[in-house]
Amino acid sequence: MCIFCKIINKEIPSKPILEDDNFLAFHDINPTRKVHALVIPKAHYSSFEDTPSEIMNSMSEFIKKVTKELKVDKTGYRMITNIGNDGGQEVPHLHFHIIGGEKVGRLVRDKEDA
Repeated sequence: MCIFCKIINKEIPSKPILEDDNFLAFHDINPTRKVHALVIPKAHYSSFEDTPSEIMNSMSEFIKKVTKELKVDKTGYRMITNIGNDGGQEVPHLHFHIIGGEKVGRLVRDKEDA
């Protein structure tokens, strides 16, 4: 069972932000900005590529509620999902990072990409 499934099952503690029957948003344990949340579906999907479109539609609406709760909906935020090894995905469970609360800035290329 992946770490996010354990969080959903309350086997690992988290700091929840918002939850409904299908999704959970919680604070990242290693935030990169003032606001850094993770949003996950409660059903296990390995990545965006494996997720049905209807789940993504519902998740989009849930994420909008999360950004309002975090008070970044008006000021702006970055939403990121990593897909597969080459995309930098570390946990094989669909998740979106919501980061903001301050200027995020532009993405900087890794030295390996330069």
